[in-house]
Amino acid sequence: MKKSCYTLIVVLMLMSGFPIPAAMAEPPGRILGKVISEGKPVPFANIGIRNSSRGATSDVNGNFVIENLPSGVYDIRVSYIGFKPWEGRAEITREKKSVTVEIELTSQPSVLDEVVVTGTRTEKRRIDSAVPVNVLDARVLEATGSQNLSEGLSFQPGIRVEKDCQTCNYTQVRMNGLPGPYSQILINNRPLLSSLAGLYGLEQIPASMIERVEVMKGGGSVLYGSNAVAGTINIITKRPSGTTAEAGTNVSWINAESSDYQTGAIGSMSNASGKAGGTILLSHRDRNAWDANGDGFSELAAMENISVSGSGFVRTGKSSELGFGLHSINEIRNGGDRLDRVPHERLQSEYRDSKIIAANADYRHEFYGKRTVLDIYGGAQQTRRDHYTGAYGADGYGKTDSKTISTGLQINHTVINFFNTKNIFTLGADYLYDDVFDEIKAYNYLIDQATYQSGVFLQSDWDISARFNLLTGIRLTTHNKVDDPVVNPSVSILFKPVDGLQLRAGRATGFRAPQAFDTDMHIAFSGGGISLTQIDPGLLSEKSESYTLSADYNKMSRKYIYGFTVGGFSTRINNTFVLVESTDPVVNDQTILIRTNGSTSRVEGVTVEARANWNYLIEGDLGFTYQRSYYDEPVSWSSEIAGTREMLRTPQSYGYFNLTWSGIRKTRLSVSGVYTGPMKVPHFGGAPGVPSDRVITSKAFYEMNLKAEYSLTWSKAASVILISAGVQNIFNEFQKDFDRGPDRDSNYMYGPGRPRTLFAGITWKWNASK
Repeated sequence: MKKSCYTLIVVLMLMSGFPIPAAMAEPPGRILGKVISEGKPVPFANIGIRNSSRGATSDVNGNFVIENLPSGVYDIRVSYIGFKPWEGRAEITREKKSVTVEIELTSQPSVLDEVVVTGTRTEKRRIDSAVPVNVLDARVLEATGSQNLSEGLSFQPGIRVEKDCQTCNYTQVRMNGLPGPYSQILINNRPLLSSLAGLYGLEQIPASMIERVEVMKGGGSVLYGSNAVAGTINIITKRPSGTTAEAGTNVSWINAESSDYQTGAIGSMSNASGKAGGTILLSHRDRNAWDANGDGFSELAAMENISVSGSGFVRTGKSSELGFGLHSINEIRNGGDRLDRVPHERLQSEYRDSKIIAANADYRHEFYGKRTVLDIYGGAQQTRRDHYTGAYGADGYGKTDSKTISTGLQINHTVINFFNTKNIFTLGADYLYDDVFDEIKAYNYLIDQATYQSGVFLQSDWDISARFNLLTGIRLTTHNKVDDPVVNPSVSILFKPVDGLQLRAGRATGFRAPQAFDTDMHIAFSGGGISLTQIDPGLLSEKSESYTLSADYNKMSRKYIYGFTVGGFSTRINNTFVLVESTDPVVNDQTILIRTNGSTSRVEGVTVEARANWNYLIEGDLGFTYQRSYYDEPVSWSSEIAGTREMLRTPQSYGYFNLTWSGIRKTRLSVSGVYTGPMKVPHFGGAPGVPSDRVITSKAFYEMNLKAEYSLTWSKAASVILISAGVQNIFNEFQKDFDRGPDRDSNYMYGPGRPRTLFAGITWKWNASK
């Protein structure tokens, strides 16, 4: 009867010319399913249909249904804080009105639950670590258009990256106001980089090999030995997971005048059981030189870099794993004038031909249900370099041979009934050997230095209660440049008075041995001659004492997460290493800077951070640092002018921001910026218009970047093509007063590391597991 009535109504409507509603012409359809992760339901996940206001929310069992849908193909997007967004497709037809989809979400650590290892050398949720650790992940590197580690580190609180030479563009990272040699740089928790790496190594690590970078400021751990006075930068490389491949190219136009080409590929493979896997990375960069002021001398050096990296792992048993890696970097840097000529035929030139090879192996074994873990590691690196530094045809050819060996072991043991609480004890020992030979015979310049240090450390990571953690440790280090063993204790406290709030306080001590550091191996130009660094034979060790205090708050709901951090830091260094100009007569236009001990120095400041994420459509973060860096007594770096208590090349304020919007289908827009406040910069005399040494105060710089990215996806082929374009340093905030000509002070360089730069790129990604 009902069928007959329905037919009669349809016939009458057809005869009258009345349009038939779709709901009557065709019964509605629906999409239903379940959202799970690791076999468990995900409640309150957002399920939306692209280009539509239709959607649903999963219930407590992960189930959902979207009803009253006409026939068609629907693009579905599922999002939930703490998980990677899921995208898929469902089709409703006349024959199939009900479509069921099974949605598996993959965990994507947020600021609340991401796991870090740097603060305690064991895996631990960031909010549970007594030592504050900041994370720079691959998403930020992509959003900011960073092609290498050097460009990406600026988007971390308390960190500033600077280029210090017009001719060779060596780079150093300043953490909490202290120069590069005060920071320890690790790769996968190991000190594999040689003492030369601080000069050029940050630019030699492509962003494509980085999974994340963990930054620990203030030396809040006893685990990493000397030189970790300002903090530790730990580069975590990508680990094989499934079968994936990625290839891409990016071209930049520096001030619309000079090109910078970067091409790379990375592939990973692991077997179905996950018991073995490997990754290989190839990267090539070719940058032309750029002259900022038209005097014929480069401000950005020409650079060609070829990197090959391979790593892998094999599970040798149910509870053991062997990891290994091999890395090779060949790089040529060429700066100065008339770069088509051999170096000694130019008026000023720096030429570096470096060949770097490194290898490492790690073995891990777990006992007693992972309650005890043994790690044994070893690694080595060799750098061989032919170089030239000279002006007016000087015989400035030299050679470098640097070797680094690092090895150690660590045992972590978890006591689950330590006074009815949990305590993780870490006992370890390590050895680091660094041999540097760097010579230019014509200048009587020679660094022939072998340093070796060994250490033992003990740490207690005690969860006194669910809201209180106490991290204590002590390290004993012997160093061949220090007469007596050095003992460094540390203590950090974490208190969580309410959910979402973490209060931290820490004290740590450190030291630096009286040796040559990476920045001492750079030879600068000044007044037509060169400037060399020598070590005072009576140089004493530095001793440091650091304090940190911070409050970290994070709030999370079904659609958003936001948080902020306020922290203070204070570091006092006794017997501070300083550079002063030698009073000996000048020989062959050489300026000699002596590394000697100065008075006590202090760095004090406050860092503010904020972060937010709304449904993975809008996410961003920012950081700002205000600090004071000064000596108790003036330091006379030049014999021509009075000394100063203020540390040079150190602004009192600096910061960054990064904001990404994914509100347009398949398109992501990112805007980012770096602020560098005014600072005092030393300027050696001798260039035209600069008759004598002086100190200038730089202006503030506001570097702004913009990037747009569009994705093309083929779900059946598991492939994605990303097309990107943008501009870095939009307003061309760049130094305007470079010296001119061959008599320039090459170290007179400050502010952003590049002028306005346009870029475009294309990347192909493939994941066989999708």
